[in-house]
Amino acid sequence: MFRAALIVASFFITGVAAAQPWETKLFDGFEGKDFSPDGGLYYRENFEQSAGTAEFQSIVKRNGNGGLKLSVVPICPDSLDGCSERAEIWEKTALRVPYDQGIWYGFSMKFADPIPSGDHRYLVAQWKREIDPGAEGDFSPFLALRMNFGKLFATIETNYIAPVSTGPDGVAAACRPGEVPVWGRPGVNQMRMLVAADSAWKADDGNLFNACTDAITVTNHGNPLPDPKSGWIDFAIYTKPGADGTGHIELFANGKPIITVKGHVGHADKGLGRNQYFKFGPYRAADATDWTLYYDDFRRSPRCADVLPQETCPLP
Repeated sequence: MFRAALIVASFFITGVAAAQPWETKLFDGFEGKDFSPDGGLYYRENFEQSAGTAEFQSIVKRNGNGGLKLSVVPICPDSLDGCSERAEIWEKTALRVPYDQGIWYGFSMKFADPIPSGDHRYLVAQWKREIDPGAEGDFSPFLALRMNFGKLFATIETNYIAPVSTGPDGVAAACRPGEVPVWGRPGVNQMRMLVAADSAWKADDGNLFNACTDAITVTNHGNPLPDPKSGWIDFAIYTKPGADGTGHIELFANGKPIITVKGHVGHADKGLGRNQYFKFGPYRAADATDWTLYYDDFRRSPRCADVLPQETCPLP
């Protein structure tokens, strides 16, 4: 009783409530032989993750004395349909961010040679909503950085909303101003929107996105995503999901603003959890080759200035 009174008194004296775990500023430069206690990260163990390795090394790094090398090798048997291969790093569960809160993430990454150039499913970073035990459905990330044909692109997912127009399957949509290319999947109540790509991206590269939607507005700041062959890429990303139309995404690369997205971002189906979470590292559908990425300078904070230079920040 006395302790509770002290906590209440402290709040009124300082005018500041105690910080929640998700508000903790996180950073890991991968300088040691394991994840830093200040980074809140870990390597998850399961069958698909057994395709991967995480190596703390000092040869390839962006800053400091070390960097994280994440690699995957083929492990999926031909008989296992839908098998994937991953070497993903996760946020610790206790530090996950509520789904209705905004948070800034930063990280640097570098593609090792050879860079995959085929028509295949490759992801390098993804943001998802928790799925409670027993929930029906497999929900795609509400934000993902992907690669196909050796080109980098970004997608946003939300619950299915009928498109404003639809073309033939396998033909990239030509959308009007204010509309965004979308791949609709009404059978699973989801749709995926193409929101950014690198300078080598051609319309035909997005032939999966055969419809147009106005469920989000995308402000393009005149800078494409960097070329995967360009060396280290430093990302800074603000995520605030809102399946009801209140979502907000900011995407920066190498200090330059790429896009601002507002509108329907994320999922609101029965059985989904209260938190969002981030994971990064090579993730692909089953393949026959080895694939390696390097990461450095992970950071997370509610404050933009902890992730981007203050003068660059579009938000406090």
